[in-house]
Formats: sequence, structure tokens, C-alpha cells
Amino acid sequence: MLPWKRVLRPLAALLLTAAVAVVPAATASASDAPASGWNDYSCKPSAAHPRPVVLVHGTLGNSVDNWLGLAPYLESRGYCVYSLDYGQLPGVPLFHGLGPIDKSAEQLAVFVDKVLAATGAAKADLVGHSQGGMMPRYYLKFLGGAAKVNALVGIAPDNHGTDLDGLTHLLPYFPGAEDLLKATTPGLADQITGSGFLTKLNAGGDTVPGVRYTVIATRYDEVVTPWRTQYLSGSDVRNVLLQDLCPLDLSEHLAIGLFDRIAFHEVANALDPAHATATTCASAFS
Repeated sequence: MLPWKRVLRPLAALLLTAAVAVVPAATASASDAPASGWNDYSCKPSAAHPRPVVLVHGTLGNSVDNWLGLAPYLESRGYCVYSLDYGQLPGVPLFHGLGPIDKSAEQLAVFVDKVLAATGAAKADLVGHSQGGMMPRYYLKFLGGAAKVNALVGIAPDNHGTDLDGLTHLLPYFPGAEDLLKATTPGLADQITGSGFLTKLNAGGDTVPGVRYTVIATRYDEVVTPWRTQYLSGSDVRNVLLQDLCPLDLSEHLAIGLFDRIAFHEVANALDPAHATATTCASAFS
């Protein structure tokens, strides 16, 4: 008999993602975001925050819905903030991040160049949720991104893949299911633990020199599992567990990226470590 709780939890997360994606704001494009700093190409980075921040959405998200919380949070703190859409499939609006991840990384490379050209900055900082925290590592490692990026902050990133609470182990029992997944939604197939994409990405080490890495994870993640696989290894890596900052924080995979201000505070610390302040439960009100 199947363990129904383990089956339903990832399904519930998927449905919640879809629900978030169809809120009215999601019908807007990135260019419709607030013009005072979020995707405002006239924004010039300040001396206090000299690098633009590029936000990279997760699977089934887009450049608006994933960032209705974090983009204004960073914008109000003086950052020039930008977000992109990537991994689009033909005929599938709004729900992005489903295309081959190596191709999505190429889209990120083009977008970062556009942001750097507009702002005049030498480097950008990247903040990504879920796939958006992992995919940029391909850009950094294989597409020359390390020369253009100062820091990568991953919020619940699937750096070493996910088994979806063990559900992916069932794929071999359904003939053709894995091939169908690869053919129709390669971005999902690429994120399964042990995929060819992840094997290539993580071969030879998790990081590249010259980039600072931060991973912010939650022990209640029901999508990227086991949650410890989100962590990176390397000399310039900081792995953070949300519950070590605030034991009362019950955020799971979606909440940590969509509206958890404790996680947002830690993102701000990662972007400006010289002026970091302690992240605690009280950061929810900061």
C-alpha cells in the first residue's frame, strides 16, 4: 500500500504553486513590475549596493509571481532588482522553468548581460528559489558566469536533485514514464536525483572560484528532498537552516521563497555581509 501522506504532500505543494501562479499579478509580464526599482532599467546601483540583483524563479513560477514578496523587500532597501522568465515551453503560459535546464542557463546568461549593460555594473548578484537557486550554477560553471557574478543565494535550491519524498523511485515501475517526463518536461526530469544534467553539474565540485554561495534551506521542505541535499560544499559556501535562525519558523518549500521575511532577512545578509545583522524570529517583522 502506498504511503499516502508522502504521496499527497508533494502533490499539494504542486497545486499550491499553480494556485499562486494564477493570481492576477501573474498575468502581468516582468516589464509590468513596479518601475521604481524592480525591472527598472534606468535604476543605477548605489555606493551602498553597487551590484544589481537578478531574481531567478523556480519551476512552474515566473518573473512576477515568485517575487511579489522578495522583490519589493530588496527594492525598499535600495537595491536595483530584476527578474526574468526562463524555461518556457511552447503553448504553456505563466508556468515556466520546464524547459531543458542547460538552455535555461543560456537565457540567464543573456539576461545578466542585459542587466549589466543597463546598470553599468561589473558584476551582479543572483538570488534564486528552488530550480532558480540551482540552475545558475550551470551558468557560473559552464557559460562564463563566474566572471560576471559576485554571489549566488539559493533559497531551497535542489542542488543535488530531489527524490520528491521517494516518489521518483517509483518511476522505473511505470514503463515509459521516465522517457515521457524527459520528452514533455525536460526541466523536471533534469531535477531528479542522479539525472545526467545533475551529474554533469556537480562533477568536479559544487562551486567555482570567485563566487560566494549561500544556501537557505528549511527542514520542512517537501519538494526538494532530502532537504540536506540542498547544501553545497566548497571554501566560499554558507549553508543556513531556517530553523537554526528561528525554531518557530514552519515554512516549507514554497513559503520560504514567497513570503518568509526571516528568509528574506538572511538573503539581505548574504547580499551585504559587511553590514549583516542577526537573523532571528523577530526578523519576520523587520
